[in-house]
Amino acid sequence: MNRELEYMFLKSARVWIPDAEEVWKSAELTKDYKSGDVSLQLMLEDGKNIEHKLDPKTRNLPYLRNPDILVGENDLTALSYLHEPAVLHNLKVRFIDSKLIYTYCGIVLVAINPYETLPIYGTDIINAYSGQNMGDMDPHIFAVAEEAYKQMARDERNQSIIVSGESGAGKTVSAKYAMRYFATVSGSASEANVEEKVLASNPIMEAIGNAKTTRNDNSSRFGKYIEIGFDNRYRIIGANMRTYLLEKSRVVFQADEERNYHIFYQLCASAHLPEFKALKLSSANDFLYTRQGRSPVIDGVDDTKELCTTRNAFSLLGINESYQMGLFQVLAAILHLGNVEIKDRDADSSVIPPNNRHLMAFCELVGVTYQDMSQWLCHRKLKTATETYIKPLPRLQATNARDALSKHIYAKLFNWIVEHVNKALVTNVKQHSFIGVLDIYGFETFEINSFEQFCINYANEKLQQQFNMHVFKLEQEEYMKEQIPWTLIDFYDNQPCINLIEAKMGVLDLLDEECRMPKGSDDSWAQKLYNTHLKTCSLFEKPRMSNRAFIIQHFADKVEYQCEGFLEKNKDTVNEEQINVMKASKKFDLLVELFQDEEKATSPTGHVQGTGGRTRLSIKPDKSRDTSSKEHKKTVGCQFRNSLQMLMDTLNATTPHYVRCIKPNDFKLAFSFDPKRAVQQLRACGVLETIRISAAGFPSRWTYQEFFSRYRVLMKQKDVLADKKLTCKNVLEKLVQDQDKYQFGKTKIFFRAGQVAYLEKLRADKLRAACIRIQKTIRCWLARKKYLRKRSAAITIQRFTRGYQARCLAKFLRRTQAATIIQKYQRMYVERKRYKQKQAAALAMQTILRAYMARQKYQALLREHKAVIIQKHVRGWLARCWYKRCLEAIVYLQCCIRRMRAKRELKKLKIEARSVEHFKKLNKGMENKIMQLQRKIDEQSKENRLVNERLVSLESSYTVESERMRGELSRLRGVEEDAKNKANQVSSLLEELERLKKELSATQQEKKTIEDWAQSYRDEMEKMVAELKDQNGLLKKEKDDLNRLIQEQSQQMTEKMTRAIAEETQQLETDLNEERSRYQNLLSEHLRLEEKYDDLKEEMALSSNVSKPGHRRTDSTHSSNESEYTYNSEYAELEDGTRGREDVTRGIDTSLTLKLQKRVTELEQDKQLLRNELENREEQLQRASAMARGAELEYESLKRQELESENKKLKHNLEEMRKSLLGNAATGAGAPGSPAYKVLLEQLSASCEELEVRKEEVLILRSQLVSQKEAMHHKETMTEPSVYKDDVSKLKDDEVKQAYVGLKDTNRLLEHQLQTQRRTYDNEVESLRSELQNVKEENNRQQQLLAQNLQLPPEARIEASLQHEITRLTNENLDLMEQLEKQDRTIRKLKKQLKVYSKRIGEMGAGQTEGQTSPGQMVDEPIHPVNIPRREKDFQGMLEYKKEDEMKLVKNLILELKPRGVAVNLIPGLPAYILFMCLRHADYVNDDQKVRTLLTSTINSIKKILKKRGDDFETVSFWLANTCRFLHCLKQYSGDEQFMKHNTSRQNEHCLSNFDLAEYRQVISDLAIQIYQQLIKCMENILQPMIVSGMLEHETIQGVSGVKPTGLRKRTSSIADEGTYTLDSILRQLSAFHSTMCQHGTDPELIKQVVKQQFYIIGAVTLNNLLLRKDMCSWSKGMQIRYNVSQLEEWLRDKGLMTCGAKETLEPLIQAAQLLQVKKKTDEDAEAICSMCHALTTAQIVKVLNLYTPVNEFEERVSVAFIRTIQTRLRDRCESPQLLMDTKMIYPVTFPFNPSCLALETIQIPSSLNLGFLTRV
Repeated sequence: MNRELEYMFLKSARVWIPDAEEVWKSAELTKDYKSGDVSLQLMLEDGKNIEHKLDPKTRNLPYLRNPDILVGENDLTALSYLHEPAVLHNLKVRFIDSKLIYTYCGIVLVAINPYETLPIYGTDIINAYSGQNMGDMDPHIFAVAEEAYKQMARDERNQSIIVSGESGAGKTVSAKYAMRYFATVSGSASEANVEEKVLASNPIMEAIGNAKTTRNDNSSRFGKYIEIGFDNRYRIIGANMRTYLLEKSRVVFQADEERNYHIFYQLCASAHLPEFKALKLSSANDFLYTRQGRSPVIDGVDDTKELCTTRNAFSLLGINESYQMGLFQVLAAILHLGNVEIKDRDADSSVIPPNNRHLMAFCELVGVTYQDMSQWLCHRKLKTATETYIKPLPRLQATNARDALSKHIYAKLFNWIVEHVNKALVTNVKQHSFIGVLDIYGFETFEINSFEQFCINYANEKLQQQFNMHVFKLEQEEYMKEQIPWTLIDFYDNQPCINLIEAKMGVLDLLDEECRMPKGSDDSWAQKLYNTHLKTCSLFEKPRMSNRAFIIQHFADKVEYQCEGFLEKNKDTVNEEQINVMKASKKFDLLVELFQDEEKATSPTGHVQGTGGRTRLSIKPDKSRDTSSKEHKKTVGCQFRNSLQMLMDTLNATTPHYVRCIKPNDFKLAFSFDPKRAVQQLRACGVLETIRISAAGFPSRWTYQEFFSRYRVLMKQKDVLADKKLTCKNVLEKLVQDQDKYQFGKTKIFFRAGQVAYLEKLRADKLRAACIRIQKTIRCWLARKKYLRKRSAAITIQRFTRGYQARCLAKFLRRTQAATIIQKYQRMYVERKRYKQKQAAALAMQTILRAYMARQKYQALLREHKAVIIQKHVRGWLARCWYKRCLEAIVYLQCCIRRMRAKRELKKLKIEARSVEHFKKLNKGMENKIMQLQRKIDEQSKENRLVNERLVSLESSYTVESERMRGELSRLRGVEEDAKNKANQVSSLLEELERLKKELSATQQEKKTIEDWAQSYRDEMEKMVAELKDQNGLLKKEKDDLNRLIQEQSQQMTEKMTRAIAEETQQLETDLNEERSRYQNLLSEHLRLEEKYDDLKEEMALSSNVSKPGHRRTDSTHSSNESEYTYNSEYAELEDGTRGREDVTRGIDTSLTLKLQKRVTELEQDKQLLRNELENREEQLQRASAMARGAELEYESLKRQELESENKKLKHNLEEMRKSLLGNAATGAGAPGSPAYKVLLEQLSASCEELEVRKEEVLILRSQLVSQKEAMHHKETMTEPSVYKDDVSKLKDDEVKQAYVGLKDTNRLLEHQLQTQRRTYDNEVESLRSELQNVKEENNRQQQLLAQNLQLPPEARIEASLQHEITRLTNENLDLMEQLEKQDRTIRKLKKQLKVYSKRIGEMGAGQTEGQTSPGQMVDEPIHPVNIPRREKDFQGMLEYKKEDEMKLVKNLILELKPRGVAVNLIPGLPAYILFMCLRHADYVNDDQKVRTLLTSTINSIKKILKKRGDDFETVSFWLANTCRFLHCLKQYSGDEQFMKHNTSRQNEHCLSNFDLAEYRQVISDLAIQIYQQLIKCMENILQPMIVSGMLEHETIQGVSGVKPTGLRKRTSSIADEGTYTLDSILRQLSAFHSTMCQHGTDPELIKQVVKQQFYIIGAVTLNNLLLRKDMCSWSKGMQIRYNVSQLEEWLRDKGLMTCGAKETLEPLIQAAQLLQVKKKTDEDAEAICSMCHALTTAQIVKVLNLYTPVNEFEERVSVAFIRTIQTRLRDRCESPQLLMDTKMIYPVTFPFNPSCLALETIQIPSSLNLGFLTRV
């Protein structure tokens, strides 16, 4: 032991030390503990170092902390160290960090009030917990309820759920959720909605029994025990409620911040309603009983709405409006009574002032007299042995009496309501068992504790005793079952405390004795307590400073009670005269009823309590006394003790389940945990006692397999034996030396507290050592790898260095050789240079000499050349002058050309400006700017033209001047010649020359100035043009930008529209799927109601058979119009004829929507009556028929010819009209007087004349027919009187009637023809008018087009004409194509009819035509064809059967068919083909009755076989495949074009010819939907038990998941035992499903839908269990799930089903598994998780992160900050807050058309089907 302690208390070990604020604080050892140390060196979590002194007496070490992997466990008993700090810390971690409010503590469920609404109580959560083991799911109130429900059904034993806790801890809510669970999972055994009534009792009891306190806004101020009754099928049949210790004092007094009962405030808040005006109520602040707490309003609660809820609950429980108003009257009367003011008359008496309005209101409401009530409120009657006298009461006593009356009335009202709620919840069905839910107050201790706290704590003492005994009993049973030696566990027994309270001479006994004393008082009773128990009982103490109080040591704590008020509250006395006044009420029956005995009270619903069912325990403890006066003498303590004993007897007779509610803080803060308050409640509610009892024994329990799997790392290979049990024993003996620390049971190993932590430390140390060894090996490998890499690098460096040196040597040698060569060539170069210099000197001398000679010659040539140059310059000057003139002309020409080009460019710009008119709208200011620029350009152009003109004039003047100067120059030259001749004139000529030169220079200067000005002007114009071009370029750029912007916007709009269309399409598809799903859900609901109807019908038939043996009821009276699926009369008669055969099923006929219904029975009777008449009159009627037929044919042909001619005439007239209109289109063709108008009038007049002629012809024909009929009748009568001689007397009247009817028919026929013809002509006239209107419109349109074309240029006019003509021709072509399609359809229809008629004619003999009657008789008389068999060359793909064989066909082909043999040996869908071939023959012979009965019986038989064998997957799959095949055959051979595309010509010949079965196809499609849903349910029932075990619990990869220690609740093992399901089981089952459907010939698309539904169920169930199981949320489990999903994907890939959408249904599960494996630390991880988990909702992501639990110490928990980061990032998601996936959701199914390539004529019927009565046709 010391060795183990020293091993556990090493450095870094963590312990718990006491703390004043946090109760317990965590610390870490900084130094190893050694035996004998007096202190421990510790470091707190905040880094502070302290020294913890050990107790010198006990030397007890502080509590050790559990390993981190055990923190946050679902069950506190799974903790290795079981002590108070471990429990508190585990609860805190689960509550604060994981937001989990439920935790198991052995058999107790600890529920911490979150003060926040959590989404964990929905129907989906209820369904998830239904049927699950308690240890397999996370702790929940639903798990406790499911365990109770399951044990009730399994053990046949009644159950109880005991909910206790402080006020505000959530007891009432927990009890409410438990009852909701029972109501949801069990349902009711009747249609009376008992479960709703049970739940409806909650708002009633909360209204009258709950109130606001300082600790709770909805505190229950009474205890209640509700028994929910179940029948033998464990469905709710009723309930019963017992109440305990109502806090009556709250009616008359409330402390600060508290309220009276809710019902009072609800009435005051609803006082404005009309029905409550008579109550004379007002605000709650106006009444004494509702304003004392000064807190009349609860935040977030609307009392008016709450009253509506209460009233609705009353109505649901059958308490009618009159009784409700009576209850409200009593409550209002109590409020008014509290406001009655009593004043002092003198010191010993009091009086009520006259006409007190509140007392008057009280008397008016309860129906008593004002005088009596005021009298007995202030007086009291005293009785002695001899006389009776009246004693006045002082004001204080009178006020107390008034309050006592109010409390008494409210208590009576409370009991009355409870009684009638119980009556409403009682049914006549016998109760088989029940589950009781006890919602009772927890242990209470306040600053001032009175009688109520005493009774509450007394009840908790009794419940704690029962709880301790039950826990001890369970421990004992577990040890005995495992056959391990055990010693008596020492636990706290509170029997001495109970004896102190309830034993003889106990507290209650002395209190009752003191109450019986005439002058008993609280002080005298306190003295008796001191004298009796102070020295004899250690649990009883007396306070030091008080003589009117006492202290009792309860199991939870010491409580000091104040004796004041004990006697008064125990007596609960009420003035008897006041009660008599209440009973004497004449106007208010309910008040009288309140004070009557229980057996005389009436039910508000008018019903009496049923006799059946279990005897209910009475609410009141003693009803044996007769008078109310005696009843009042029984004390409250005695009543409470008796009722408590009755409750304990009930609980002891049931199996209890415990729920302990904890209040985390006193401020109602959401998820705030106060350790001090929590520890107080844990001590008070017995949780720590449970832990202590568990710790005293063997709290940790492992199965041998789990122990071996967990601690395999501590074993050596030689220790592992084949027998795992022996292996575990050997290892434990080596690891744990103390044999008392563990025990070996039959299936488990039991450990003492702390041993699992010791083993976990050994395991962690072993794993740590293994990790160190692995690290050492890896580091060695890395170091050696680094060394080898360095060595290789050194060798490489050496190799490269040596190579470098060798290259350097080679380079030196090469350089030496190169230097030698250079020297050689250098010497050669020097010698050669010297030679070259000498050669050059010789040559230079020669050159100088030759140069001198050349210069001499050059000088001579130069002089000659200069003379030539002078001549050249003179000639050049002349040439330049000519060139300049040419250049100026060319420049002028260029200016003109450029001006012309500029004008063209300007015109283009104007055209371009007009083409961008829409851009001018976008830039309105730009147009003005352009206009200004244009105006400026025009002005500049004008100036330019002026300048150019001026320049031209100047140039012309200059030219003239130049010519003049040339002439002058020539003259001067002549003068110069003369001057040469005349030397004496030189000077004068020189002066003249100088003058001319000056003028010339001035002229040139002026010209240069003009040229400069022109150049500057040209530059300015060019600059202006450039600016205009730039502006034009900017405009073009803006235009391009606008075009690009428009294109981008257009593209964006297109993309936006595309996205919108895609979204709309997706939304429409979603809506379609939802609508399809709703429709299919309605079908399933219809099927359920239908089955229910069948069950009721069978029960009624069974009861009828029991009462009347031998009588068999048939459905022959049912007509075909009674319902959609009932047999018609003929089928019922056929059923009567074959009564010995098996009944197919309840008839379901769909013939309401079919055509040509005939009453077969009446026709058969007419057939029998008219057979002889037809035989006798055959020849006469033949001749008459032939004549009539000939006349009719002749008349029809004549009529047809006339109509054809009339049609030609009308066409001719129409053509004429068109020509006339087209010929005069331009001259107003539609005006009156125009030719077209005249033509139309002529045609109308001709039509009217033709109509008159037709009328006359009709009259003539009618008279001729009548005369002909009379003549024929006369001829028949005169020619053969002998034939009818015997029948004259019998048929005379009939013949007259027939003649009259025939005449009427003739008249009717002629009138019909006349009306038809008139309508025809009217329609033709109307059509002509419409055509005329169309022609007018066309004419106007042509005129408009012509006017438009005339305005266009010739090219555009021709193009518009061609476009118009193309449009017209296209429209005409489309009209002609439409007419052609209509004609083609008509021709195909006529060909089809012709083919049908030809077949009929071929089958009918010559006698058939002879037996025909006249057309008038054909309407009323049936045709009886004679079938003449003919020899068929080929089989037509039809099967013929007799009508009486239909039952045999249905029986052999549907009811008695074994799917397995058909699927293996025959072609898929054979029954469907056979049924369709039989249907084809019925259609071929045109027998609508046969078609209807065959389809009806087929549908009903399939439904019957599915009802009988609906749980057999093979049967359901077989009939789903055949129903779909039958549906496809009906479509394929229906004759519709959309279904005939893939048919062969032979298959098209087999199409149905007479009947349109589209509505039957809808009925069969609905049947297929029902079968599909049945198939899904069947598969779900088969897969459901496998999913959780195979996908979550089984370790597909062995050794990855570590097994953690389990608590008292057994968890399903993840190790595969025999009989457990694995992933291979799921895959095998899926393969079996797939192969079965393929063998049955199920459509591939339908198989894909089935597989998709299967995978959705697997994913949803797996994810839901993952979200509800903390032990499954780990990294290793994520790996297991991903591996399992990959195996499912591999299965899909093998079956070729990857495209069916099944993989997508697993996406939430895949993402949840990935979430378990990804890093969960940084913000980047949070971002990755948010982007990855798009298929999971925010609630699911947060739930997985909260549940994430490390299995090994190397993993880390998810921090609260990280979870909050995830919640912040996912805040904007728009999604459902639902946590679990809907496992009941079924995707809507569709049946895509799948035609068969199998030819019907090739199908052979095997003899094994026993269908020999079918004949191939």
